[in-house]
This record gives sequence, C-alpha cells and structure tokens, in this order.
Amino acid sequence: MQTGRVVFGAMEEVVYGQPAAAAIAAQIDRIGAQRALLMVSGTLNRTTDEIAKIRDAIGPRCAGVFDAMPAHSPRSAVIAAANQARAVGADLLVTVGGGSITDGAKAVQICLANDIGTVAEMDRVANRPSPVAPIVRQISVPTTISGGEFSAMAGVTNEATRVKEKFAHPLVMPRAAILDPAITVHTPEWLFLSTGIRAVDHCVEAICSGEAHPYGDAQALHGLAMLASALPRVKADATDLDARLDCQIGTWLSMGALSSGVPMGASHGIGYVLGAVFDVPHGHTSCVMLPAVMRWNKSVNRERQALVAAAMGHPGKDAGDVLDALIRVLGMPRSLREVNVGPEHFERIADQAMGTPWVPRNPRKIDGPAQVREILELAA
Repeated sequence: MQTGRVVFGAMEEVVYGQPAAAAIAAQIDRIGAQRALLMVSGTLNRTTDEIAKIRDAIGPRCAGVFDAMPAHSPRSAVIAAANQARAVGADLLVTVGGGSITDGAKAVQICLANDIGTVAEMDRVANRPSPVAPIVRQISVPTTISGGEFSAMAGVTNEATRVKEKFAHPLVMPRAAILDPAITVHTPEWLFLSTGIRAVDHCVEAICSGEAHPYGDAQALHGLAMLASALPRVKADATDLDARLDCQIGTWLSMGALSSGVPMGASHGIGYVLGAVFDVPHGHTSCVMLPAVMRWNKSVNRERQALVAAAMGHPGKDAGDVLDALIRVLGMPRSLREVNVGPEHFERIADQAMGTPWVPRNPRKIDGPAQVREILELAA
C-alpha cells in the first residue's frame, strides 16, 4: 500500500486573466496593506507604462519602487531591497517580473523577519530550515513562466562563493499570484519560452520522481499537456493571449507536485550550478539538461517516462526525444556548448551539483560526481 504526505502551501488566491494593475489594487484592498513596496523588473519600469499603471491604481499605498534585482537574485541586491523595505516601512511586497525578482522578494521577507541588514548576516539563514516566520508577505505578478511564485523557497546567489543558496519558510510563498497574460507580451521571446521549458522541467521531474504521488501526478500531467500545446502557439504568434494564459496556468499546475512535497531531480540540481557559476539563465539550464537527464534515468523509470511522452501528445515515443523536439521547435539551446560551458568545467559542475538539494534525490541514484559527469557528457 502506498503511503505519503502531501504538503499544502500558504497561498490564498490565484487570480488569472485579469489586468495586473486592477488585480493588485484588489489584493491590497483584501489584505489591508497600506505601504506596499513594488519590487519590479527594471526593463518593465523604464521601457513600458505597466509599472506606472500599477502605481496609479494603488495610489498613496505605494511606498516605493525597487527595480534593481539582477538575474539569479544575488545577496547584495536582496539586502538593498530589504533595507529599502525597512526604510519605507513596507507592510507588503508586490513583485512584478521574472523568477529572480520573485525569489529576491522571498529572501527579503526572511531578512526582514530575522533582522538581517548586511550580506554577511545572511549566513544566519542561508540553507537553514526554520528562520523566524515572515510578517511582511508578498503578492506576485510573474512576467515569465518558471513558476517560482508557487514555491515556498528561494534560490539566492552568494556572490563570494558563486553558490546558489536556499532561503525557505512556508510563509515566503506569496499570499496571491496574479496571472495576467497581457503583461507578459513585453517579456523577450527567448525568456518567456525558455522559462516555459523550466515549467516543463518541473512537470517532468515530478512525474518521473521515485517519490511521485497521485495528487502531484494529476497536476503535473495536465500542466505538461497544456505547456506542450501552448508554447509552440506563443512561438507562432506572440500576441496570442489565450496561448500565453494556457502557459501560465500550465506553469501553475507544474508547481503543484513540488509544492506538495515531490522532489526534483538532476536537471534541477545541475541547473542550480549552471546558473550560479556560469550565469546560464534558468530556462536555458532546463533546455540543455532535461533531455540528457531523462536518457540517463530511463533504465529505472521507463514506465513513468512513457507518461511524459503521452501527456505531450506522443504516446509510445521516447520521452527524451519528444522533449528534445519541443525545445528545438521553440529555438532554444540544446547543448552545454551552446551556453558556453565546455568539458573543462564538468568536474567543477559535478562536484558542486552533489551539494544541491535535488541531485541526491534523482530517481536513478547518483552516488558521486562521476555519474553527474556522465549526464554532462550526454548534454555536451
């Protein structure tokens, strides 16, 4: 008899298909916040009127704007945002942007709750299980589709060590997510589509996990089907808001298994290292690594991989090949060489990947760096 444990997150609402500005104002009304710090994409703030529309919608309840969060959420930017939140007396964080901004705000919540004001002080909570519970929470409007707004953990890059560290607490999951497909039209095509493969990666590694359960399967399989159908539609027509919303809802479903306790595998684990050490964008790490990991794992989870191929509309086909074909249709990189990572780096990547949360929980057991290097060779 199967046994298990399903963990439910602290998100209260998901609002979809509504304009971001009006939906944010409604959430602030619901929560009763008075001093919201907007943590937003610098490009969106400088080159579009989207952030101005949000500021107009919430009026005097906007306590300030922080728009300087680089990719991979470096510690220094998290501290800068936390100190600004303190200075303006923020009682809510509102993120509008990609996964690095979403994760950065989660780490800000932990810094505020634990009285952390310097980069060095972040050592007290990095990779620790139970820091003081956040009081200042967040709501998130994602402009990419990697799904971090549905997670209770953040990846933050330690600039000194070039290691991505985990900052986690059940309450760092946003209180609400707002899925507005129209605001994503400003996102560069490569970024939207590649983060869509990140969401595919969430689905696939959840389905193929040795710790999969029916609750997670239901969401991951349907999310994968939506993403596999909708991503090529966005590629074909960037103005197709129905396809963009399908991608967003598929991404929401892609996080159901992870947020309920199903671990990811080697694609995510190796991806952490590629991002932190080599600045490979999150989505590109999945484009490069996921098919290779599937092929390496196939000897132990062939039946689960068959579910992946079927959900993507290709029953009976090899799942690694089906994923490879989707990634190629989207015009994404398919090898480590294409993201400027050569064999001379494999030893470092393999050693560091063993220290990530996910490589030790890969469905085909990875005993040491030599096996990680086997996967890297498949992705070379």
